[in-house]
Amino acid sequence: MHMMLAGSILLAMSSAASAEMHMSFEWGPTKKCFDPNSPPIQISGVPEGTVKLDFLMTDLNAPHFHHGGGTVAYKGQSSLPYGAFRYKGPCPPSGSHTYVISVKALDAHGKMLAAAKASRRFPE
Repeated sequence: MHMMLAGSILLAMSSAASAEMHMSFEWGPTKKCFDPNSPPIQISGVPEGTVKLDFLMTDLNAPHFHHGGGTVAYKGQSSLPYGAFRYKGPCPPSGSHTYVISVKALDAHGKMLAAAKASRRFPE
C-alpha cells in the first residue's frame, strides 16, 4: 500500500511538471508560402533533463498537409530565433489558416518529459 501511494505521488508530480511547460510564437519575418525558416519561438517551464526540443507544425484547416518540424538542442534557452529549424512554412491557398506548433521536451534517451503547443492564424 505504501509503495502504491508513493507511485501515485510520483505520477502526480510528473504530470504537474509536464503541465508547466509553455510555448508561444510570432510569425515575425515569416514569408508567405513555404518559408523554410521556423518562426521566432518563446518557451518556458522546460523540465530538467531536457536535451532536445522536437517541433511539429500542423495546419488545422488542412491537417493532412505535412509541414514538418525540426529538432533543436536544448541548452536552457528561453527563445529560439527565426530559422532555428527548417520546415515547410504556412501557405494558405486562400484567406488565412490556423496553424499549431507543438513542442516535446525530450531527454537523452528520447523519452518525452513534457509537451506544449500554441496556435496562430496566418496571415494574421
